[in-house]
Amino acid sequence: MKVAFYDAKAYDREAFEKAVEGTELELVFYDFRLSEETASTASGASAVCAFVNDQLDRACLKALVGQGVKMLAMRCAGFNNLDLDSAKELGLSVVRVPAYSPHAVAEHTLALLMTLNRKVHRSYNRVREQNFSLNGLVGFDLNEKTVGILGTGKIGRVTAGIFQGFNCKVIAHDAYPNHQWADDTGVRYTTLQDLLTQSDIVSLHLPLTDDTYHILDADTIPRMKQGVYLVNTSRGKLIESEALIQALKSGHLGGVALDVYEEEEGIFFEDKSGTILQDDKLARLMTFPNVLITAHQAFLTREALAEIARVTLANVENFRDEKPPLEGTSL
Repeated sequence: MKVAFYDAKAYDREAFEKAVEGTELELVFYDFRLSEETASTASGASAVCAFVNDQLDRACLKALVGQGVKMLAMRCAGFNNLDLDSAKELGLSVVRVPAYSPHAVAEHTLALLMTLNRKVHRSYNRVREQNFSLNGLVGFDLNEKTVGILGTGKIGRVTAGIFQGFNCKVIAHDAYPNHQWADDTGVRYTTLQDLLTQSDIVSLHLPLTDDTYHILDADTIPRMKQGVYLVNTSRGKLIESEALIQALKSGHLGGVALDVYEEEEGIFFEDKSGTILQDDKLARLMTFPNVLITAHQAFLTREALAEIARVTLANVENFRDEKPPLEGTSL
């Protein structure tokens, strides 16, 4: 069974080539993204493997079906770039990897916060230039700070546990609270308003839906505590970029750490070092000394890549063998 694999990076190839050993699957890797214009390259493939920035709109899905594709395997948790209604209408079987490694993303969340707070990135650059001054590198203790976890799925819960290891007070908000977990861990659920006003640190771990789109915007960001640190390792469109910039300019936010950006498509995952950045909002965010940005790398650990490959290929094999997909992976 042939599988067309899009937006393939070196780390994708390495993980999937290892996982496909011993199977009868044939993987064909393409560096470019999947869209209506590139869907013809799926000719002869029964399944395609896509990622977060592939353009899986109705036109693309119709083109895939026209090429004989019967299955779409998302090698990620999010699927906001996928027209799921059209996929169902066209008879495409769709699966994803909902929980490849909550530890990878949770640990990167803390890495971003610690780096930004303690100015590790600035210190690193100074020392390389033999500047050993400590001026401007003052941070704060995490001990006894109040951390607001916005979204308590697997990643949010793991992140909360790590913060508790720093002796932080953790509060949380979720439309679907996990009260048993909260009772077991001592985390307290509260309203979004209370979380924003009480938290010294706010960490986002929500899926992108109609209800969560721009959940932090020109109305909600000013409600946050003065000097709050904001971390987003979830989805870029949870935050309205213009409102974020205004809050940074006014000094309301103490620091912002982002692994995602609302208009990251076509920028993140690519080498743009030889070009002029055309996104004015991203360029502006990068000018703030209290903003730290990584390019959607929170998932990028050996363990996570191996699990993504394992689950994705297991679902493809199950589809070939007319077996149900792995529990919790079907869309």
